[in-house]
Amino acid sequence: AGRKGVIVKAFDNGSDGKKFGFCVVVGIDRYPRKITRSMGKKKQEKRSKIKPFIKCLNYSHLMPTRYQVDITEKLKKVITEEAYTDASSRIKARQAVKTVLEERYTN
Repeated sequence: AGRKGVIVKAFDNGSDGKKFGFCVVVGIDRYPRKITRSMGKKKQEKRSKIKPFIKCLNYSHLMPTRYQVDITEKLKKVITEEAYTDASSRIKARQAVKTVLEERYTN
């Protein structure tokens, strides 16, 4: 039931509003759908779309794995301090994350 995500920034001792250890996670909310050879180019592009998310999660709600992703550094550059505090900047950051994830998926 969970979604795959990448930890972008960790706050082990918490911060101002949160008294517990948490981390900022970037992940995929809606995965791309299956593509077959017989589909047209327009349909393939439509099915290749990804819906990302940016969330602050408590450490106790995570299940870490040993998997590594090669786009972690790109995601860290996209996410700024305001991306997980301000709603309007979170929308812009989510759009930037979407381009990074879709670029990685198509290549």
